[in-house]
Amino acid sequence: MSHPTCCCSVSLDRCDRCDLLVGLEGFHLMSVTRTPGALVLDVESCNQLAGCPGCGVIAQGHGRMVVEVIDAPWAGVPVRIRWFKRRWICREHTCQTVTFLEHDERMCAPRARLGTRAIRWAIRQLRFEGATIAGLARQLATTWNTVWSHIKPCLQAASDDPARFAGVRVLGVDEHVWHHQDRRRRGPRELTGIVDLTRGKDHPTARLLDLVPGRSGTVYKNWLEERGEDFRAGVRIATLDPFQGYKNAIDDQLQDTTSVLDAFHIVKLAGDALDEVRRRVQQDTTGHRGRKGDPLYQIRNLLRASRDRLTKRQQERLREAFTADEAHISVGLGWCC
Repeated sequence: MSHPTCCCSVSLDRCDRCDLLVGLEGFHLMSVTRTPGALVLDVESCNQLAGCPGCGVIAQGHGRMVVEVIDAPWAGVPVRIRWFKRRWICREHTCQTVTFLEHDERMCAPRARLGTRAIRWAIRQLRFEGATIAGLARQLATTWNTVWSHIKPCLQAASDDPARFAGVRVLGVDEHVWHHQDRRRRGPRELTGIVDLTRGKDHPTARLLDLVPGRSGTVYKNWLEERGEDFRAGVRIATLDPFQGYKNAIDDQLQDTTSVLDAFHIVKLAGDALDEVRRRVQQDTTGHRGRKGDPLYQIRNLLRASRDRLTKRQQERLREAFTADEAHISVGLGWCC
């Protein structure tokens, strides 16, 4: 495959298929070396002419400088890109710029250790694959501090972007326990998570909007106040867990919003209620907790399964347990409800 926009001469010994495989637009692959710890790609840019940043006069070549950049892994192997950067010299005597190096943001930021492509890969792993910084550092064959120092500014910029709050129609809130260690070492344990549950073309799945320290209705109320009137007016449905504090915050800040208990807690509360009925009937009929041979104890896990997912054998086991004793009919009625 040719490069119709590439300014390099066709007479140069280039492999277009190798350039396509590497996928760095504006760069040519010079050589590939496999070391015990990584795959090393030597590349150079297509820019054979450069203007002086000080005066704009066409500069002359003045040697090369090799810069090593960490790239995204390839086939599970860490990758290092050695960029043979061109050094230029300005021949204009009145210009204050003497020499300068070429730079391309598509490769990496100035003085960066991680390449642009590696940063995008790391953020995607964090967002969609549940990766950790330590795990990313192992895959990139670098240190924890190196990975975090490069992706933190990108995450901070995305967090500060007010556009991420646009288009929220269904808003969810739930509590989250971040860790179980000393607060003085790792900060607050309890957090309030706010999620955008709106489904659409731009966001086909739910997305996390914010994590706020604390677990109370006041925390959620203050967060809603900070978003502004336009944001609150756009919310049509607010989901929450069965916590009165969150409900008070919704009633105070989202008066025109329909409050809905989220599906997870509805199923959980229904399952807990049915399990409580089973235990009560177990105690009333046998006088002890569930044991291996007790009919109700044998179906304790089947009672939590969806009826549509039960096999014929499992349905038969439920029927036998419900009819084993007249008192078991209350468990059957609870399961049917």
